[in-house]
Amino acid sequence: MKRLFIGITLFLTLAASVFAQNDLQPLAIVKLNKSETITLKELRSRVEFLQKQTGAKSFTVDQKKQILESLISEKLVAQAAAKENITITDSQVNQTFLNTFSQQLGQQVTEAQLSEFIQKQTGKTLAAYMKESTGLTLEEYKAYLKNQLVAQNYVMVKKQDEMRKVVASDDEIRKAYEMNKSTFVWNDMIKLFLVIVPKGKDAESARVLAESLRSQYEKNSKSAEEKIKTSDDNNKKYQAGYLVVAKTAEQAQMLGWSYDKVLELFDRKAGYLSALSSTDSDYQFYSVLKKYNAKMLELSDVVEPDSTVTVYDFIKQRVTAQKQQQFLSTAAQDLAKSLETDKTVTRKKTGDALDKVLAWKE
Repeated sequence: MKRLFIGITLFLTLAASVFAQNDLQPLAIVKLNKSETITLKELRSRVEFLQKQTGAKSFTVDQKKQILESLISEKLVAQAAAKENITITDSQVNQTFLNTFSQQLGQQVTEAQLSEFIQKQTGKTLAAYMKESTGLTLEEYKAYLKNQLVAQNYVMVKKQDEMRKVVASDDEIRKAYEMNKSTFVWNDMIKLFLVIVPKGKDAESARVLAESLRSQYEKNSKSAEEKIKTSDDNNKKYQAGYLVVAKTAEQAQMLGWSYDKVLELFDRKAGYLSALSSTDSDYQFYSVLKKYNAKMLELSDVVEPDSTVTVYDFIKQRVTAQKQQQFLSTAAQDLAKSLETDKTVTRKKTGDALDKVLAWKE
């Protein structure tokens, strides 16, 4: 029995080794500035990533070939950028990564705050969430993002004059508005001045500070508001600033408030000053500054309260960004083609041999 166990273990180990060797077989080598090998494992990883992004259950062999070509183009452009000292810092990558989530959450977040939010919402760590949702580890995703940003910067440097001419037309803006009119609405909203004092390790000192700040505000709201907001202690001993709250369940969840609390908030009139409240982690109070009624937005309306950006401006920025992204994508492909020669790219698998390798089932 012992011998049988050893035999099975050996067989499984050998099978895993053969699979690993197969997964690491080279498909192409890019060597414009340095030698980079694209393995079957890397292609599989990119295919899985695109499946999760697009919702596709599988890709055909021809589609996998296109993905392989995009990997080759990506590495060519990245090497060309490095050759001309066009780089992206890790801090820029991290900021771009966080901006994506911040836009979805409606507020700027740090990686620690994002990790905490995902843990609360999914019960998973940020690393586990990224692997599950993208097929890439957090490090792999950031590396992918860095390559995309480097390529984008390289293309922008090479094609900046042409890209400046890529702007949304008035006709495109108005058509985009008509096609998405139902999304340009205001819910009932209310603008607050919110003060939060973390309890930290000394809850009593935090309470005393919070009461002092509220007392200042109650005596003279206008002068106290400016003083509290601009104090050096803001973002050190406490957080104070303006907050626009929409009457939605999503907004309540984001704030960690009950829906009843949000509804109660909308019963308050402008000028109302709340009592000091206590949570597990902080003391806080707020003042109601202004209320906004729900309405459909026209092209000339501002997209957010107290903003100067109109719906027209907002759509122009979005459509222009989309057109410029399309331009950059096409320009990147064209530049990659111009960089590819027999000396810069060696394809290790072609024809039927490549088809056979790419015929795996997801």
